[in-house]
Amino acid sequence: MNIRSLARGLTYRGQASGKRQTYYVFESGDVYVVMSASRTKRASGYFNLVSRAAVDRIRRSYAGKQDVTAKALAARSRAAGVRDALQALNILYVLVATGAAKRDDRYQDTRLHFNIAGR
Repeated sequence: MNIRSLARGLTYRGQASGKRQTYYVFESGDVYVVMSASRTKRASGYFNLVSRAAVDRIRRSYAGKQDVTAKALAARSRAAGVRDALQALNILYVLVATGAAKRDDRYQDTRLHFNIAGR
């Protein structure tokens, strides 16, 4: 991973709300960068990289699905290159930020639920 080339072409794509904070999504080449500010450390933050290919595969295979959670997505999408629930959650945040999914707040459990738009 080359940080300089990654940061050079960042384009803001949108934001997604989690349970406690907001995630900002940027696009750079063939990856999305999901950023968030640290809630405990001032002037600090976190970023995660999500491949565009993984987002496109999930968007196509889950088009029109409702009540998708990160844990379920990770369990069912290992073949699509989703390693774990954190990566699945970041893919869902990218889908929300780009308008391909919406967070479903009808559920009152601890997990986030998403509805992915049809094609």
